[in-house]
Amino acid sequence: MTLNPKVQLAPLPRTEILFYWFLSFGSHFYSFYELHRFSKEHEAGLDREFLLETGFFKGFKRDASDFEWAFWTAWAKKSLLWTLIGHAVISRLCRTLYPQLWVMALTVYGFLAASSVLGIKGVAVLVVHVALSFLVAQLRKPILCWTCSLLLLCSLHIRQIQDIKRGWYEHEEEYYLLLFSVAVSTLRLISFSLEYCKRPAIHTGGVLQLGWLLSYTFYHPFFYNGPIITYNDYLEQMQRPTEQRKAGAQYLFLNSARILVWWCIAEYLIHVMYMHAIQSNETYLEILPPWALGGLALALVQFFFVKYLVLFGLPSMLATLDQLVPPGLPRCVSIMYSFTGMWRHFDKGLYRWLLRYIYVPLGGSHHGVLYKMLSTALAFGFVCLWHGGHDYLQCWALMNWLGVLVETSLKALFGLPSLFSFFERHCSAAMRRRCAALLCAFSTAMLILSNLLFLGGIHVSRIFWKRVFLQACIWLLCFFFRLPNRETSASSPAHLPAKVIASSILIQLGARLIAAVILQLIIGMWTLSHLSLYQEYPFFFFSPVSMGPYHVVPTRRFWSVEQRFYSFAQLFSTESQLKTQLFVTPTQSLFFIIHNLSQNVHFQYTI
Repeated sequence: MTLNPKVQLAPLPRTEILFYWFLSFGSHFYSFYELHRFSKEHEAGLDREFLLETGFFKGFKRDASDFEWAFWTAWAKKSLLWTLIGHAVISRLCRTLYPQLWVMALTVYGFLAASSVLGIKGVAVLVVHVALSFLVAQLRKPILCWTCSLLLLCSLHIRQIQDIKRGWYEHEEEYYLLLFSVAVSTLRLISFSLEYCKRPAIHTGGVLQLGWLLSYTFYHPFFYNGPIITYNDYLEQMQRPTEQRKAGAQYLFLNSARILVWWCIAEYLIHVMYMHAIQSNETYLEILPPWALGGLALALVQFFFVKYLVLFGLPSMLATLDQLVPPGLPRCVSIMYSFTGMWRHFDKGLYRWLLRYIYVPLGGSHHGVLYKMLSTALAFGFVCLWHGGHDYLQCWALMNWLGVLVETSLKALFGLPSLFSFFERHCSAAMRRRCAALLCAFSTAMLILSNLLFLGGIHVSRIFWKRVFLQACIWLLCFFFRLPNRETSASSPAHLPAKVIASSILIQLGARLIAAVILQLIIGMWTLSHLSLYQEYPFFFFSPVSMGPYHVVPTRRFWSVEQRFYSFAQLFSTESQLKTQLFVTPTQSLFFIIHNLSQNVHFQYTI
């Protein structure tokens, strides 16, 4: 008997679900409001440091600090938007008038469009990569194909080669466009090589094979930034007989309107909240109020989500007009609660690519735990290398690997018949749904930190880790186990028995563990509101008990351990910060558990 969450989950009362939705949306909007207030209060300083642009909306400036959004927006205005429109026109005309020349026309158009943007030298680099990959694939040795592709990918990070390519262009942005194009094309070349090794008789003639490889590589909607589609899917869909188009004028109009709305939302976010400028300055991150800090975390990941709705939405729409089936668009990051779900549902094309060419060939989940760990590690290692291999990406890949392994292990553990039967006998279906959310909270907390590490780098994740996790744990411990008065501690006896000291240390360690567990659970509790939409894993909601102000009185029996704990606390908090409010409500958490569920607990440390 195995645990099947989709079947076993029981519905919760509608009023309970509506209450969760209200709390979730209320906390989200309030945190955004606090971040907006902070942005406006420090607008002058941010403008001096980051040169905020004149906004589209009156009275607002525009935060253009996000490199990726500014980069693709500028290129879209300059050329990419017009070349994509040209692709749609050429495709429709050729499909109607000369269907037998349709694939060839798209290949030639994609090659010419790439040449007009990247230049002859830039396209020559791609042609060299295509030629080398095609020649190595003829040997039908997957290990040789991988070796060739990895060497080509690593060549993108060699300083001497980078300097040569930069010398071809007048502006740095042109070099980065070449870099992005070659990196995405590398995935396509690996896909072709490995598919050819599996099925060498896909085509009989070498010229025909090379023609399809060029068509796959230079297919214009997917050329610069994806999404990724495997070679066998591309080949199968392009070779399908001409059918009556399901995607017509109505589809084009509706999806164009959707993409325009997504673009407007993305622009609105960087007009009302200067999130990217704030995250680039550690001083602002340190002085952000708790609600604004949570709003910053949510704004960063939400902007990342909306940004890729635009960047993947337009190419996917054009591919659908060509009767291709592109990967699904990213799922909202606010309803992600597991590392596995994040990888499966955000960039679905990359997920399928990793599954088909790395995870499954290396054994995956069918050859034991060690093979699964190795397959997952190599998949994340490749993603790290493909993104650039920087130090923060290495930490991000390691964190995701550990997260996936822990989630998989827990799923296997709670799928054991004996454990599942125990919960089935002692807990109702609704309570099992809530209890399962306790586990999801750990994953949610680490997933939040992982996303911040990927989006902001080590300095952003370090500050969030310090302020949200470490300081919150310290404050909880200070509340539950009472920080000492240093004067009292100084006058305490210095000859406590060793047993007392040892037992106090064990109690303190256990207290830290319990407090950390409680904090992790609080962070993920907000997600219960999404149970009505996605029930793969349930969530749990917990309402903290309302407490009044407390005055901390030192416990003389634990003075020596507490004195060390006070020194540890000083590493992360100044004395003025220790005198501030202690929020047992999760205003220090990233997902803003509702502030009005309990009263603020004031913490007063007596000097």
